[in-house]
Amino acid sequence: MQNTSGRRKAAVARIYLKEGNGKITINHRDFEKYFPLPWHRTSIASPFALTDNEGKFDVNINVRGGGVSGQAEAIRLGIAKALVELNEEFKPTLRAAGFMTRDSRVVERKKSGQKKARKRFQFSKR
Repeated sequence: MQNTSGRRKAAVARIYLKEGNGKITINHRDFEKYFPLPWHRTSIASPFALTDNEGKFDVNINVRGGGVSGQAEAIRLGIAKALVELNEEFKPTLRAAGFMTRDSRVVERKKSGQKKARKRFQFSKR
């Protein structure tokens, strides 16, 4: 059994990977119910498809924070890290697809005296 974590924006995912028949559970809910959009489901399953491991592992996932897309990408990173822990030969393939890199982009903070992070209040000359 492999335990890893993945992060993206404000989302943190803990991944528990073990031998099984391909069942994915997220926060004690079914994979299809938690992520109704097919784009998110294919994104999460893509590390398995890339390494020819579809249906070989059961995955239990605890994910908190952020939005739906951030959570999906955090889970994808965690699954990729868990697969590399199992077999180091998967690393070049997953790295080439961009699954091993943590995306560090986060929301820029709001500055005082401004409307948002970069947008200013309306300027009035008179």
